[in-house]
Order: sequence, then C-alpha cells, then structure tokens
Amino acid sequence: MTTAPVTPSPAKAATPPSGPGAGLQRRTSALAARVGLLGGLGAALVVVCLLAAATGQFHIPVSEVVGSVLHRAGLDLGPLPTHPQAENNLWNVRFPRVVMAALVGAALASAGALMQGVFGNPLAEPGVVGVSSGAAVAAAVVIVFSLDFAGTWTIAVCAFLGGLATTLLVYVMARDNGRTEVVTLVLTGIAVNAVASAGLAFLLFLGNTAAREEIVFWTLGSMNGSRWPEVQVVVPLVVVGLVASLLLARQLDLLALGDRAARHVGVDVERLRLVAIVVVAVLTAAGVAFCGVIAFVGLVVPHLIRMVAGPGHRMLVPASALGGATLLVVADLWARTAIAYADLPIGMLTSLVGGPFFFWLLRRTRRTAGGWA
Repeated sequence: MTTAPVTPSPAKAATPPSGPGAGLQRRTSALAARVGLLGGLGAALVVVCLLAAATGQFHIPVSEVVGSVLHRAGLDLGPLPTHPQAENNLWNVRFPRVVMAALVGAALASAGALMQGVFGNPLAEPGVVGVSSGAAVAAAVVIVFSLDFAGTWTIAVCAFLGGLATTLLVYVMARDNGRTEVVTLVLTGIAVNAVASAGLAFLLFLGNTAAREEIVFWTLGSMNGSRWPEVQVVVPLVVVGLVASLLLARQLDLLALGDRAARHVGVDVERLRLVAIVVVAVLTAAGVAFCGVIAFVGLVVPHLIRMVAGPGHRMLVPASALGGATLLVVADLWARTAIAYADLPIGMLTSLVGGPFFFWLLRRTRRTAGGWA
C-alpha cells in the first residue's frame, strides 16, 4: 500500500509576526530609521558648514575652524587659526554667511513641505501663494524710489511685509462663502504672480541703470553681505515657523485623507489652511527678505525627503529643514568658489539644478499616474 508524498508546509517564519511584541518591534525599527535619517542629515549639515567656513579666497584648515569654534565655546581644545586675519574672517564674514544659508534653506524647505501638505500635491512650492513675487515687488519699489525709512534694513523690511501682504491677499481673494478650495488658491496665486511680475517689469522700466542692476541681482538671490545682525533677525522667525510647522504636522497628515474625512475626525480645515499659509508666508518672507528670491529649494527638498522618509509630516518637516539647510550651504559654497574672485547669484544655481529636477519630477509623476487627467 503506497502513501502519497507529504507536501511540506510553508515555514512559519514566512508569516509576518503579529501580536504586541511584533507591533513594538515595528515601532522600534521605525523610530530607529527616523533617528538615523535625522542624525545623518544633521551630521551632513555640520560637515558642509565646516567645509564652507574653511573654504574661501584663502584656505583655513578644518581643524583650525573646529578649534576656533571650541575656543569660542570655552573649551581649550584644537588648534587656533594661524593666519592673522583668519579669526576675524571666520567670525565676521564666513560664519554669518554659512548660518544665514542654513537658516534660509531650512525655512524654504519646510515651507515647501507645508505647501505640499496643504495642496495635497508634491509639485506645490511656496511661490504658489505669491510670497516671493510680492517680496520682489516691494523690494523693487524701495530700490527704484530710493526709500530709506529704516536705513540699510529698508529693503528687508519692505520685502518681508510685501511677501506677507501678497500671501494674505491671495487667501482672501480665493475665499468664497467662508471656504477656500485648493484649485481656487492655485489659480488665484497664478493670477497674483502674473500681476506682480508685470509690476516688477514696470519698476525695472522706471528705474535707472543702477536700480535695474540692483533689482536683477536681488531677484536672483545672494548670501553676500550677510552679517550677524541680519542673522539675529532671521533666527527667531525661522524658529517660530519651524515650531508651528511641527505643531501642524498631525493635522496635515489627516488633511491628506481629504477635506471631508479630515472634518469628520475634528480638523478645522479652513483654519488649518489659513494658519499653514501664514506660517509658509513667514518662513518664506524671512528667507527672501535679506537674501532675495531663491527658487526650487521648497520644491526639490521636500519631495526628495518624502521619497526616503514617507509622507508623514512629523518626520517630513524636520528632515526637510535639515535637508534644505544642507543644500543651500552647499549651493552658497558653490556660488562663491565656482569662479575665482566672483560671487554668483545663488538663485541662478538652485534654478540650474532645480529646473531639470522639476522636469524629471513631472515625467515621473506622469508615468506613475498613468497620464494626465
């Protein structure tokens, strides 16, 4: 009598573990991945900041840069700079510029992450609501008409207020019957950006040659001239904006389910959109007020971070801030070292990299979505 061969049963290990222990294990591994990503981005930021501070018209060894920082912190460790002008150059020229680049990059990237959460679209960026164009027009008005009510801070003050005012104008114009829709916000932002571009062109026509050159240079963006007083103004604005972004993270995750579903779980969608847009305006206006318009950082960085860390805003916002800071420090280092004794506009370089990336992003979105609707 023959017996049928017994088919071996599949190994139990192939079944995903379940139960409280498995859930704890998954949460622990997810936390470790988040800590690893943030730690890696933080370490990369520190490294590029040290390299940026060490690189310039005359080279300062990284060990001397570290030693100078440690001695300023009260630790008698590491060598001090040997060049007679190195210490003065580090603390009065290079460090303020590096810190400003990191702050502006963090502000623009986190603002981009918020915008993409509010609009539910990875192609959104802070310029959609007109903050950059409004700041540019306000700065151009100051330059053309030689306004000087706040001394050397006049352009920065007007650019900041112009960005905020334009953003609030877009929101008010897009609001109807107590509600705002994403499509209406986008179209209103496009219209306001077009009007602002026409206003900027008219101001270029009115200005003399010197004013035109200054407007063009400002709209291309630059970290040149950043000093500690400007950094001290930008720091609190960026810190407040980042804290507010983190506080909005959970509600933005719920908003990703759709307006109706978010309302069902207790999210005040209109209030969330208004607060998020104001936070975006503050972050972006703080970034462009002293450094001019810098494109594509708010688009490129959050999308790259989302591809690695996923869509959760509690991870996306801080990771985008670190990634944006790192990117802009590298871009600024490139801007001042690519050509000897020249300082290229940083906005030109970010657009040079961001343009092809945006095209790739459009193609990738089209392929994954199966075509445009």
